[in-house]
Amino acid sequence: MRRLVSQARSAWAARDRTWGEPHSANGASSFHLVWEIPPAPLQEVHATLEVLVPPEVGRLYFWALQVSFIADRRLRGSAHLGLQWHPKFPGSTAVNWGGYGSGQEGSALLRGSPSRLPSARNDRNTRDFDWQSGRRYRLRVARAPERPSDGTHAWRGSVTDLESGIETVVRDLFTAGDALVSPMVWSEVFARCEQPSVTVRWSDLGAVGEGGEVYPDRVRVNYQSRADGGCDNTTVSVDELGILQSTAVRRQVPQGALLPVPGA
Repeated sequence: MRRLVSQARSAWAARDRTWGEPHSANGASSFHLVWEIPPAPLQEVHATLEVLVPPEVGRLYFWALQVSFIADRRLRGSAHLGLQWHPKFPGSTAVNWGGYGSGQEGSALLRGSPSRLPSARNDRNTRDFDWQSGRRYRLRVARAPERPSDGTHAWRGSVTDLESGIETVVRDLFTAGDALVSPMVWSEVFARCEQPSVTVRWSDLGAVGEGGEVYPDRVRVNYQSRADGGCDNTTVSVDELGILQSTAVRRQVPQGALLPVPGA
């Protein structure tokens, strides 16, 4: 009997997870596009995001550009800048610029300047932002014009609507890191695996290093594994403009695949 139960459990665990809630620690299914660029310090990172097929359900979706901070070759934390579909904000649209320290800073939330944007939930990281599907938004992380008086470094997160040309500064984050490394973009989805498909496009990936502009010509695909609670029906694909991330569809590109970046 124990053997039959063990076999049944093994068979269940081997099934694709395409239905139900993600069983990850934070309740989300995430997948990433890791930039293939030399490991050199960066002073600016940017990417363009377009929500092609928006969510239809009242669940949190988060699409972001992530960077890590370093100083003296030591990791000083990481942060993410992106748009959210958040049912507890006006129109379910919001923007987030926040992160965590590491090393001497500990793992606490990074401090930052107050944002000029309101927040329906009084959340210092997540602010009201009226983004629209089908419009292209340029996410940019760069040095802020002024440093804090305590000697830390300030990194500004901003979003530019490329149709109107309007740039919105979310706020500045404070960290001991004096340079950026390890950029990537990702989707973090708190919806059930089978809920209606959502697609976003990433394009115009770029950074500024000591030697000038840096453009990744490839990205590495990473999916949150089934063992870690991820959904098996997320995938990425490439069109003439950029790289797409989609939920609730058959997976087309395997884990670890290297994809060309259009226009790089």
